[in-house]
Amino acid sequence: MLDLKWIRENRPALEKMLKDRRSKLDVGPLYTFDAERRKVLGELEKLQAERNKSANQIGRVKAQKGDVATLLKEVESAKGEIKALEAKLGDVDPKLNDLLLRINNVPDPSVPVGASAADNKVLREVGKPSVLSFQAKSHLEIGEKLGILDFKSGAKLSGSGFPVLRGQGAALERALISFMLDVHTKEHGYTEIFAPYLVTPQSMEGTGQLPRFEEELFKCERDNLYLIPTAEVSVTNLHRDDVLDEKELPKKYVCYSACFRREAGSYGQDTKGLIRNHQFNKVELVQFVKPEDSIETLELLTANAEKILYKLKIPYRVVALCTGDLGFASAKTYDLEVWMPGEKQWREISSCSTFTDFQARRMNIKFKRADGKKELVHTLNGSGIAIGRTFAAILENFQQSDGSVLIPEALKLYFGSDRILPQS
Repeated sequence: MLDLKWIRENRPALEKMLKDRRSKLDVGPLYTFDAERRKVLGELEKLQAERNKSANQIGRVKAQKGDVATLLKEVESAKGEIKALEAKLGDVDPKLNDLLLRINNVPDPSVPVGASAADNKVLREVGKPSVLSFQAKSHLEIGEKLGILDFKSGAKLSGSGFPVLRGQGAALERALISFMLDVHTKEHGYTEIFAPYLVTPQSMEGTGQLPRFEEELFKCERDNLYLIPTAEVSVTNLHRDDVLDEKELPKKYVCYSACFRREAGSYGQDTKGLIRNHQFNKVELVQFVKPEDSIETLELLTANAEKILYKLKIPYRVVALCTGDLGFASAKTYDLEVWMPGEKQWREISSCSTFTDFQARRMNIKFKRADGKKELVHTLNGSGIAIGRTFAAILENFQQSDGSVLIPEALKLYFGSDRILPQS
């Protein structure tokens, strides 16, 4: 959420920002509601002050045994007017707040202006894309032939988009989770968290999923709880309404979770395989930092996510997202993309973002400086990294001509073998 004072004073800048971000939100009503609210609030405060003054006069007149009938009528009249104004305020406040919650974050000045993913900027490539001496297969074909990916059973149990992993497939998934958690806790200094998968609407609103992305979420109507689309929701909300001490920052958390997304509007796109599922696993990195450390921390957090791919020796590249491709709450984002030889294309496997004070304002997360001054923290997060897509990248990049798949050196201890062999 943006600062209302800034919105009030910077309408041209706000409208240009929304245009750069391809937002179709009409902010005209917001300014109307804000003006109406300020007018009603001014009248209300004036009447409340007059009522309080009259109440004090009644006390003095009563003490002097005087007639308070006229004053009592004035107080009663003010009560009716106050109630009417409070009703107006109760009507306009939710409308104003709903619009405030739908406004994108302001991009950092370093973010390239662009209309779509085609305008993103590739910053660097690490490792050379795999060149195989045979016809590369997709991870779906490899996984099904190895008997480790079972989409038919998943569809029987839950419908499309819910894969079942079997045997060494399940072992590979578990190995990746343990490997990533160990790297981030032991080498990067993150504190491991295991948080609920079901959260309240307030939690979803805090990180920006609600109200904007309601259709993307799985909701348990009976309990008014949502299944998390990412552990970012649970972990960032850990400090909702907290005032942290400056000495506590940065706070660094890593959390494995299952993630649940409807992927509304994406049907027909990447519906086969592990790229786009309704349920998938992910290891998430979350940090709370001082505002002046936000951009530098984004570089460090991105490097933490990169380390996983570097250790696994999967070719990847780092991409700076342009304004038109930036996530709703993000002020700046780097995507990590891996090379998929079976598909002959780059695939996003992690997004690392700073949200500046956008989420913290929604969740009221502050910190206290040494001089006692309280400020909103800056929040950051990134996939550290997506398990299913890493699984797919390993199958495609380490496939062998005999149908087996080699296990990256860094993962062998966790997996317990050096390869996945075809079933006999």
